[in-house]
Amino acid sequence: MSSRSILGLVYTLQGLQDIGEDCTPVMEKYGLDPERMDPTAEIERSRELEILAELTRHLRNPLAALKAGARFSLAGYGPFTMLLMTCENAWEALRTAIEYRELTYLFSEVALEPGEGISTLVLTPPALPRDILRFRMDGEVSGTWQLMRDMQVNLGVDLLPERIEMPYPEPPEAQAYSEHFGCPVDFGSDHARIHMRNDYLHLPFPTANQTAHRMYRAQCDQLLAQRGTGNGQLSDKVRTHLEMFQDEYPSAAQVAATFGIPERSFRRRLSEEDSSFRQLLNEVRLKKAQQLLEDTRLPVEQIAERLGYEESAAFIHAFRRWAGTTPARYRREQRKS
Repeated sequence: MSSRSILGLVYTLQGLQDIGEDCTPVMEKYGLDPERMDPTAEIERSRELEILAELTRHLRNPLAALKAGARFSLAGYGPFTMLLMTCENAWEALRTAIEYRELTYLFSEVALEPGEGISTLVLTPPALPRDILRFRMDGEVSGTWQLMRDMQVNLGVDLLPERIEMPYPEPPEAQAYSEHFGCPVDFGSDHARIHMRNDYLHLPFPTANQTAHRMYRAQCDQLLAQRGTGNGQLSDKVRTHLEMFQDEYPSAAQVAATFGIPERSFRRRLSEEDSSFRQLLNEVRLKKAQQLLEDTRLPVEQIAERLGYEESAAFIHAFRRWAGTTPARYRREQRKS
């Protein structure tokens, strides 16, 4: 499983605290202290996602990630920053950033779609529960645009995007997004999109330097080579990831992409651990089903919906296969004991 710089998590924690969010419960749970964390350390993607999911549950301000993302600065990206600044223009910088995406703090896949007058930076979000998805994408889009604005300072301009799209339903605070980005913001898209004018993207960078660019590219290549696989069982990390979901569960391909592993390698590594994605998904569903049957009075139909089944009959059949009894009988037996 690929690792990432821990600075993304550090900046997120610091940004949330700066705007008044109390991150203490999460930091205490995971033993984190942004002021004492080694800035050269790395963290596995799955662990960082687990911490971010916990942070989401403690937020008071629904715009917290949007505001915290704007506090990311060029200085926090190390040689990756200089690699971008020595490009010929913003267009080349974006293409280079996509090439070296693993050195950013994004979980999303990134692509650049050229157009005649306007081009679009597309962020394909990872498979995450709805509430965590909004938190993550707010931070990623806001942080990405802040990085681009910081690069503009060298051009002596402060251009705004033409339009932004966010990949979740329109929230009650929608107007705040337009004010934050200084442009229209649409919701309900399948991807996050930042639409920009081509004339801005092709303005020459005064800091462009081919020799320096080659030097920083070599440094970035070295950083990527140092990123290895993490320790621990992949199956345990996949199980923990799946436990974040209800109603709809991600596919194996989506989870593999979230962890930064090719799907074929993802399935092979699970097989080497005598496991499989379907087996792990079934384990998570069974555990959640048992908890709901024991701790709530929800009817079987609603429990089936929470576990991602369109029909209760399919859930009942699956539960019988997992537990050797029906959900109703399991509930009765648990209440007798």
